[in-house]
Amino acid sequence: MNLVNRQLVRVMPATLASLATLFTMAANAIEEPAYTVARAWESEQIEIRRYAPRVMAVTTMQGSDGDGFRVLAGYIFGGNATEQKIAMTAPVITQIKQNRSEAHVIHFVMPSMYSLETLPKPRLDNVNVGTENLGVMAAMKFGGWATENRSNKFVRILLEELKNNSIVVNGDIRVAQYNGPTTIPPFRKNEILIPVKID
Repeated sequence: MNLVNRQLVRVMPATLASLATLFTMAANAIEEPAYTVARAWESEQIEIRRYAPRVMAVTTMQGSDGDGFRVLAGYIFGGNATEQKIAMTAPVITQIKQNRSEAHVIHFVMPSMYSLETLPKPRLDNVNVGTENLGVMAAMKFGGWATENRSNKFVRILLEELKNNSIVVNGDIRVAQYNGPTTIPPFRKNEILIPVKID
């Protein structure tokens, strides 16, 4: 089974302009979701993490590949009921549906200072705000550009490691990107995130 289909490579380059704009919003350190590490394979840069529930803004890919990102960027730039600007966090997460007929889902994690009650309502129907429980995730870090070939390479490594350790995959693969395109490849951070079941 080709777990990362050819749609993935079309998602990644299309995010570049959007990410450039998004990450210029944060001159200081960008907030990332907190997690605890249940297990780690340091040689492969793999961790099994437990994430707490977080409020997220979510949309599906609409039309061209960058539309989903632009829709969510519009929301945090002030395209909401109170015209409030919301700080950017990292990573931007693309959920890759195994069923190719389903659209990919784009997730922006909202700053921890917000609750569902205090976060401004989206103006657009295709932006949904809610609490999402990422739960237990297997994570593998990699640098450089998150192209199709590189993403597939690390997906295969991570899946093989999970299989060898009898860890059951429990959901769609996600690709997480932490940097805007002005960050040069040696300093870029990406991750493959795969939901798993552990005892």
